[in-house]
Amino acid sequence: MNNYTIRKETKDDYRAVENLIRESFWNVYRPGCTEHYVIHVLRNDPAFVKELDFVMEQDGRLIGQNIFMKTIISADNGRDIDVLTMGPICIANDLKRKGYGKILLDHSLEKAVELGFGAVLFEGNIGFYGKSGFDYASKFGIRYHDLPEDADSSFFLCKELIRGYLDDVTGVYKTPQGYYVDDADVEKFDKSFPPKEKLKLPGQIF
Repeated sequence: MNNYTIRKETKDDYRAVENLIRESFWNVYRPGCTEHYVIHVLRNDPAFVKELDFVMEQDGRLIGQNIFMKTIISADNGRDIDVLTMGPICIANDLKRKGYGKILLDHSLEKAVELGFGAVLFEGNIGFYGKSGFDYASKFGIRYHDLPEDADSSFFLCKELIRGYLDDVTGVYKTPQGYYVDDADVEKFDKSFPPKEKLKLPGQIF
């Protein structure tokens, strides 16, 4: 586990990173995936945090990546609270569940702390992200946009990077617009990669 490095993504990495993401997310949440196109679009988004755009390598092979975006919580008292959101984050399929994801995640969060960001909110699995200090955003009084009051929001997670940053803050988290992509655009972009079969599988959410 020692022979890995984490560094910032460069332009030369873009295609390999997009391919890694495509392989990692294919048929997981939907038939096919959109995440490889999402990162392609987000890199040019003004909210994209270039200083927190990481790749993980092992023996010269790209095995992981993570990115962050700036966004806000629209607080109930009318203020906008600056926060980060995260992802896509992934590890190569053959190395999943071996601890690399947590190493990459913890490194990324450490750097976000160094840059002075106050909190990270995003959609994820508490079973994995809880190990790195994430908790349910509802415990911080933060609601997920477009979600009815009684809906299950257990997928919506939060971690304070500055202790107390969200004290006295209640409000609604806004997913950055850049994450919403058009299916036709995804389809077109995907044609530039080797063909893969889209499957409808149990557990997919879209």
